[in-house]
Amino acid sequence: MHSAVLLIEFGSIILGLGLLGRFAARFHLSPIPLYLLAGLAFGEGGLLPLGASEEFIATGAEIGVILLLLMLGLEYTATDLVSNLKTHYPSGLVDCALNALPGAAVALLLGWGPVAAVVLAGVTWISSSGVIAKVLGDLGRVGNRETPVILSVLVLEDLAMAVYLPIVTALVAGAGLMAGSVTLAIALGAAGLVLFLAVRYGRVISRFVSSDDPEKLLLVVLGLTILVAGVAQQLQVSAAVGAFLVGIALSGEVAEGAHTLLSPLRDLFAAVFFVFFGLHTDPSSIPPVLLPALGLAVVTALTKIATGYWAARRAGISVKGRWRAGGALVARGEFSIVIAGLAVAAGIEPSLGPLATAYVLILVVLGPLTARYTEPVATWWSRRREPGRPERAPRAAEAEAPVAE
Repeated sequence: MHSAVLLIEFGSIILGLGLLGRFAARFHLSPIPLYLLAGLAFGEGGLLPLGASEEFIATGAEIGVILLLLMLGLEYTATDLVSNLKTHYPSGLVDCALNALPGAAVALLLGWGPVAAVVLAGVTWISSSGVIAKVLGDLGRVGNRETPVILSVLVLEDLAMAVYLPIVTALVAGAGLMAGSVTLAIALGAAGLVLFLAVRYGRVISRFVSSDDPEKLLLVVLGLTILVAGVAQQLQVSAAVGAFLVGIALSGEVAEGAHTLLSPLRDLFAAVFFVFFGLHTDPSSIPPVLLPALGLAVVTALTKIATGYWAARRAGISVKGRWRAGGALVARGEFSIVIAGLAVAAGIEPSLGPLATAYVLILVVLGPLTARYTEPVATWWSRRREPGRPERAPRAAEAEAPVAE
């Protein structure tokens, strides 16, 4: 009986997601906000809470994030990664300063204390790699000139989590200096090892994975990715970082073949991830913290747009590309919820969880909209302020042609 209910619930969810996706495509919109609203409707405190399929959906959601980052990593080589990190690390520092400080300031103003301030700083700092990867694919911008800049900011954030998460875990648990230092050293060592293997032995890994049989290629790539993601998470490193670095390590025909085979799986499990996020948001907990969450969301949406604009300008991207980069970075999601969950589980501040949930929900819905409309709105506003100014033709270095793959 339990298995029958699970199949009915999960089948209904997949069917509903398909219909919502078709509805969004009809109006040229991203389906992500609709997936989230569906999760709210059938989650805790919703219209019809699910029961039998919740654990299955949770596993599917984890796989969804892993596949989103794997597919993004397949677009670039290890050389691209190292080059971008060397070039764009100042953007990571600006990103941290502009987006972490508002969260810390709000926590201190509310009287929540320094530990809650560190936690809320992380919630507002980290963009959602999963949401942004999906939006870039939906909008057909993976090959745009500004996309490597966006990717570099996201990678710097994800790698920073290898340092930040052990620190937060030690703070909320009240661990001593020695215990916290050991956890941090393990996390840094694991992240460094995975990155070293991806850069140094990427070709060897590609030869090991390569196969002319699509079935074998699919199984090996998927198994390797989930294995590395699990090991990374066990060592207090983000599973998303591990999956991304597996994608970076694969190159050539292997990367192209894996991309083709895994695209349908990515779309399926990514949709499940967004539904899962909605399922664990109780609608009744949102109204009491809606105003402060909305204010914080507006401020940090603007600071993220400023971050992307500055980073793209520094990389020599044209003005339109700068606005697109800024708008794409607005969404928060999986990391923000994980960070807030650590504090909630430790009983740091009862109001922190609902505030973080409302904040992320606002920006995960707003993010796809800012990604799509920031550049057109900025262009319209610029023309309105200077109606008589002729448009300047872009220089060759700023052309909007996609990056050659």
